Amino acid sequence: MSRPSRRIDDPLWKSIIEQTFVHFLSFFFPDADDIFDLNRECEYLDKEFESLFPPEPNNKGVRYVDKLVKAYLHDGSEQFVLCHIEVQSSKGTGDLAQRMFEYFYKISDKYKVPVTALAILADGNKSYRPAIYVQEFMGTSLSYRFNSYKILDQDETVLRADSNPFAVVVLTALMAILHRNVTDEQLKEIKHDLYEEMIKREMSKDTRQGIYDFLARYVSFQKPEMFINFEKEVETKLGRNTTMGTREYLLEKAKNEGLEKGKLVERAKSEKLLEQERAKAEAEKLDSALEFKKLGVPDADIAKALGLSMDQVKAL
Repeated sequence: MSRPSRRIDDPLWKSIIEQTFVHFLSFFFPDADDIFDLNRECEYLDKEFESLFPPEPNNKGVRYVDKLVKAYLHDGSEQFVLCHIEVQSSKGTGDLAQRMFEYFYKISDKYKVPVTALAILADGNKSYRPAIYVQEFMGTSLSYRFNSYKILDQDETVLRADSNPFAVVVLTALMAILHRNVTDEQLKEIKHDLYEEMIKREMSKDTRQGIYDFLARYVSFQKPEMFINFEKEVETKLGRNTTMGTREYLLEKAKNEGLEKGKLVERAKSEKLLEQERAKAEAEKLDSALEFKKLGVPDADIAKALGLSMDQVKAL
């Protein structure tokens, strides 16, 4: 009896690209430091992209993960480029090249700026590798070539040796392709391995949070309680009773750093923010508990894993 297919959470690419965009640029463009002003904040044009390419009526058709980013150049002028990124974890309808061309000319027409485009192909089809769109008719021809990155082509050893934090993101996607039929226990070990790869690399706390969320959730467990077990084991490694999946620890750290500097005003702000985030974290715990209850996870396991009382769980 074959195991049911695991869910791949493609929308996570949207957030991880935004959370790691400087590392993303450096990973795919080795000369990014010379071309882009990486100290200048980028602008993410998701709403503008949706206005150019609205969803089909009734959500029909294949939907893709798209990220449109305005990244400024390093020449001191107001020039900028628009990087279009598309991630596709399955072959879909096979029209990616045509859509990439449509994206290009509509974006170029609206913004009147240079556009560089990158398609990240996260599918498992070795022969599927679109990189060019050609249109010809009666002596008139058009050829549009875009950057195409096939995750299946990547060398695991090279990714592990790459100090760029985004290499862990690509490695996570590669492991998802190469190890589709593993057991939940084996998948948990793969996630621990990816976590260790993340820890080896230098990055900001926000970047580390984003990459952790990606490697932890990109491929789902068959049994939801296995995710709880994984986060508990990560907690043990961290020596804390709060998982990397919450933001409370980072806020607590920020508060302590502010106290050490003796900034009383910052302390008040930090305490207020911490109080708000604690309330938010508690609400998120209850939301998670409700989802686990719907999946049939025992109340006692939910309460223990999420740090809730039995009364709180039973009241849901």
